[in-house]
Amino acid sequence: MSANGSPAGQQPTATYDSAFLKACRREPVPHTPVWFMRQAGRSLPEYHKVREGVPMLESCTRPELIAEITLQPVRRHHVDAAIYFSDIVVPLKAIGIDVDIKPGVGPVVADPIRTRADLARLRDLTPEDVSYVTEAVGLLTAELGATPLIGFAGAPFTLASYLIEGGPSRTYENAKAIMYGDPELWADLLDRLADITAAFLKVQIEAGASAVQLFDSWAGALAPADYRRSVLPASAKVFDAVAGYGVPRIHFGVGTGELLKLMGEAGPDVVGVDYRVPLDEAARRVGPGKALQGNLDPAVLFAGKEAVETKAREVLDAAAGLEGHVFNLGHGVMPSTDPDALTRLVEYVHTQSVR
Repeated sequence: MSANGSPAGQQPTATYDSAFLKACRREPVPHTPVWFMRQAGRSLPEYHKVREGVPMLESCTRPELIAEITLQPVRRHHVDAAIYFSDIVVPLKAIGIDVDIKPGVGPVVADPIRTRADLARLRDLTPEDVSYVTEAVGLLTAELGATPLIGFAGAPFTLASYLIEGGPSRTYENAKAIMYGDPELWADLLDRLADITAAFLKVQIEAGASAVQLFDSWAGALAPADYRRSVLPASAKVFDAVAGYGVPRIHFGVGTGELLKLMGEAGPDVVGVDYRVPLDEAARRVGPGKALQGNLDPAVLFAGKEAVETKAREVLDAAAGLEGHVFNLGHGVMPSTDPDALTRLVEYVHTQSVR
């Protein structure tokens, strides 16, 4: 371990005193740090320019392109952290699953996983499978300097849902049928995915990521009792697997107001909150000892400068008593968002929260 509490040489010391990492550690900050989910991508014209003619999953395997896309919002918006440009299905693709991202649809799995025999297709992920990640993170940390890089992965439940359903779903009937009807198969599937996810995060951390976020995008489809029994153990396994690196671990899901306490119990240092629950109420639900991240409704960005500032002020006020707060949207940046609205929002939060 280095003096900053992280494995020697793995977390750049330049980032340790950043506002973002201080907030994650629940330490005093010079201003509330800001970054946005989906900040690297679809709302930026420069993103569309460099992605032109390059399929999504291919773009996630080109180190120089990954680095460029990851850096674009840092240059434009002056956010306090970069998030590694990738997709939650990248590790599945890397181990040989036939998955593609179809424009206007999302990830589509050609041959869904629905039987015990199918588990054999989910082999272990090795660093060699994703050597482009190591290379891209190296490029990024050299360029970012004191700005932290957030690594990320999809959580076991959300990955399992894609694998079982074969693509996006609103009802998750196939996934839930296995969860309720064959709990042993379900547990083994999520356990296997937890190992793959942990391996993917380890590659990012060991290459230099300063923090990681686990996205359980679809967890809001679950009742708390089902989450506790059928999902929490696998998510906890992921967080536990990377605990020794000493980097902050963030957990986020959509529509998870009823699950906030349980998501905190899974073991993250920071709990992401969507826009449906005010941060002061979220803090009561999560309990002490965790920083919170969030949670401006991304649709507000279409409402004009005054409305954005009013709603941002509400978020800052709700966060006033928190042990640690990272300002973010309560979901990802929408593709048609005006990038200038995001730039103005960062400046507003920074100026309004100067300590």
